[in-house]
Amino acid sequence: MSADGRVRPTKLKFKGEKTKKKRKREDGDEGSSSRRRRKEDDESPETWVLPEQATEIRGPTFIMHPSDPSPICVTYDSTRGRMILHSLDKDKQEGAAEPVSILDRTPTEVSQVWVTTRVAGSPTINLRTGTGEGKFLSCDKHGLVSADREARGPQEEWTPVVFPDGMVAFQNVYEKYLAVDEVAGGNLAMRGDSEEVGFAERFWVKIQSKYKREAHEEEKKKEGVMDEVSIDEASTNKIYQAWGAGRSITSVEDRKELKRAKKEGRLAEALLDRRAKLKSDRFC
Repeated sequence: MSADGRVRPTKLKFKGEKTKKKRKREDGDEGSSSRRRRKEDDESPETWVLPEQATEIRGPTFIMHPSDPSPICVTYDSTRGRMILHSLDKDKQEGAAEPVSILDRTPTEVSQVWVTTRVAGSPTINLRTGTGEGKFLSCDKHGLVSADREARGPQEEWTPVVFPDGMVAFQNVYEKYLAVDEVAGGNLAMRGDSEEVGFAERFWVKIQSKYKREAHEEEKKKEGVMDEVSIDEASTNKIYQAWGAGRSITSVEDRKELKRAKKEGRLAEALLDRRAKLKSDRFC
């Protein structure tokens, strides 16, 4: 009972049961990155998400461009055996009240999906068609973009660059960028000879959630290995190399010890010489 005569509500508990302390969680208790990671863990592995780093771009990949008046996606027409730019507005369901945002778009056909594979030990990637016999997206030195090669080489390598807003640019082996260009008749086509990144060179890229997690796990493993293999630079330099053009640099204490050892060594040598001289004089 409280001082004012009111009965305090109490919770029944068994003898020996530990009392749990309540923890008041504040809004700023967790970082936005932690909340985002937890949200991604709760997502289905096949959920289409935006990459935050270039290393996350792998596996099934959906590439879009916010063209006007209709956003487009990079598609491979297996019937004609060539790459085309497909209008996403054609995929809108009839009777839809509001247009779907480009960031909410997901592939509706297998032909809209590319398979991204990474080159081991390199920041570059290969983009292969998800349908047909599997052709690689390539660009020659003249900036002509195609998807008709079954083997991959330098012209089939792309370096993705992720910008702070989440958009991605693709740089080829000639250090030029992939871009959407308007050709004769108002049609759109791909080219790969842009020197700078502007609106035409920036794409929205979506990958599946499980491949993004895979990239995070690999990054954690790398960080763990780096933490284990730690090198004491001072001791390593002292043991394996000499500084100052071959001269070992030592501390004041070390120099004192060296002087003392040399002095004791000289005294010992003098005593030995003295004894040898006395012995020789005795036998003469």
